[in-house]
Amino acid sequence: MTRSNPSLLDHATRDLAEFASGLAFNRIPANVADRIKTSILDSIGCCLFGMTLPWTQKVQAMVEEQGGSPVASLFGCGRKTSAADAALVNATAGHAFELDDIHKESIVHPGSIALPVAVALAEKTGRRHGRDLMTAIVAGYEIGTRVGNAATMDLFFRGFHPQGTSGVFVAAATAGRMLGLDAHRMQHALGIVGSQAAGLMAAQEGAMVKRFHSGRAAQSGVYAALLADKDFTGITDVLEAPYGGYLSTYSGKPNPARLTDGLGTVWETGKIGYKPHASVTSIHAALDALAQLMQEHRLQPDDMAGIDVGVSHMTYVHCAWEYKAQGVTAAQMNLFYSLAVMAHDGMAFVEQYRPERLADPRILALIARTTARVDPRIDAMGPAFRHAAVVTVTSASGSVYTREILHRRGSPESPLGPADIEVKFRNIVKPCLSAGDADTVIGLVDGLDRLDDIQPLLDILAAPRA
Repeated sequence: MTRSNPSLLDHATRDLAEFASGLAFNRIPANVADRIKTSILDSIGCCLFGMTLPWTQKVQAMVEEQGGSPVASLFGCGRKTSAADAALVNATAGHAFELDDIHKESIVHPGSIALPVAVALAEKTGRRHGRDLMTAIVAGYEIGTRVGNAATMDLFFRGFHPQGTSGVFVAAATAGRMLGLDAHRMQHALGIVGSQAAGLMAAQEGAMVKRFHSGRAAQSGVYAALLADKDFTGITDVLEAPYGGYLSTYSGKPNPARLTDGLGTVWETGKIGYKPHASVTSIHAALDALAQLMQEHRLQPDDMAGIDVGVSHMTYVHCAWEYKAQGVTAAQMNLFYSLAVMAHDGMAFVEQYRPERLADPRILALIARTTARVDPRIDAMGPAFRHAAVVTVTSASGSVYTREILHRRGSPESPLGPADIEVKFRNIVKPCLSAGDADTVIGLVDGLDRLDDIQPLLDILAAPRA
């Protein structure tokens, strides 16, 4: 990365640190505050459900074996550990089932990182006003997504997982704001956490460790902020450094201007989207298109002689690899499996990714009749359309049906509203919360900016469950 325009580069880390440390609730626009409440509710649901899953429980068991100062709650357990380890476990849970919110340009799921970090440090520090929590989470969203924007998709194409790499900046900014770091210490927190960025995309093809990337990002952010609070120093130009900096190392084609474009006036938090399907976001448009074709033409799986899907190059690399029933993670990341369960069940949610479904002969038979390809028309539209898809179904009788969807359901361009997220929340917390507790959480989050003490919410998050 060359310094062709030094004005865009020389002080980006400092400027982002000043923004994060100085952010006050009254500076957050009302629509952004409303959006972050929706994200918080969505993230709570993801975390609570994620705590019921075996890969999260393995991380939890490791943490509990090691012990730790009991200051922050492990969700759904009735037990506490250190703030950093609570963030590790709870953020692993938040990303544990491909349900967490998504910022399209940065390819970061900020909610599954920011919420666990903010809650852990609220418990540790006693800063429990709802506005403190919301402000810290917005700071994390704004900083982390901007880092991801500037890294561009090239970071992903190099094989890095944005959740574990750009996601560390979500965590550090959230943690630093919860600790009340001044701008100088916040800059060092970002400079510390940038050295902790890690996560490889090969994890998508069957490994539990993909979920762990989110947890480690959260833990690293807490460590970074705690160290900076003790005047431990980091790389003060970690984002813009031409050698060994985050952008110059993780992305061969960065766009540094995206770090600070419209900072404080254009709110990346307002561009957050949500997931109606329990799968990687990149294939949601294809799932929506197939569902529409099935409904419109009353198609059943046996009616489908073939399914052809045109997608962007990014989606093809990300999701169109050969399906081999490698595990739940692989199924959720795979275009062919998800299309097949959508065809058979009319949905791709929690039940469709149970281990016993992964090698269903009926699903494998439809996968064998499904093809995918890079559609140059979609790539020509630019990165903003990388989730677009065109699905063509050829029926057993020879009829051909096609549907193109440019913006998936749940994206900012085709949004899910607060009522939709409430329905999703109730569905995913059924194994975790009573209907009454679910109602209480929804009400508390809706009034979070007016809540002087979030302890009633913390009590529900922490309560032990079977």
